[in-house]
Amino acid sequence: MTAQFSEHLIYQGKELTLCSQPLGPFLQFSASTLKFEATCTALWRGYVGTWAIENDRLYLVKLSGNVVTDGQEHEVGLEALFPGYPDGVFAHWFTGELRCPSGALLNYVHGGYESTYEIDTFFRVQRGVVLEERTVVNGQAKPDAPQDYTLAGMTTFGKSQED
Repeated sequence: MTAQFSEHLIYQGKELTLCSQPLGPFLQFSASTLKFEATCTALWRGYVGTWAIENDRLYLVKLSGNVVTDGQEHEVGLEALFPGYPDGVFAHWFTGELRCPSGALLNYVHGGYESTYEIDTFFRVQRGVVLEERTVVNGQAKPDAPQDYTLAGMTTFGKSQED
């Protein structure tokens, strides 16, 4: 699998790269009929979420994705998945670990979020409540190493045209 576009996490006034998909469990178990469509190999999930940690709570504050309805592709936002919550929703469905890599690239892997960076910050979350934050230093990169999370390649899917 191609390396994937990251989600975003706003924490303590900074926007971090989020290499986790906390919306996944909601989409898997919800009754929503909204189905996101991949537009390229670097975005198989079909959406990018922006998350925030405020007062030790995880919120989904922005969503941008593509869906197909009635044979037409449309870009949708947070309101499409959570009507009545245009400014954000508490992520009560999420239990797991969030990973935020930073620093220079140590080892690139062309798959998922498998690349290694100098630093990983992890947040342990239970039902939307942040229980723990920890930082792991993975090593020091060469001086000319790429900085922060990037993608090395992807294939975009063209829109089909009917004759």
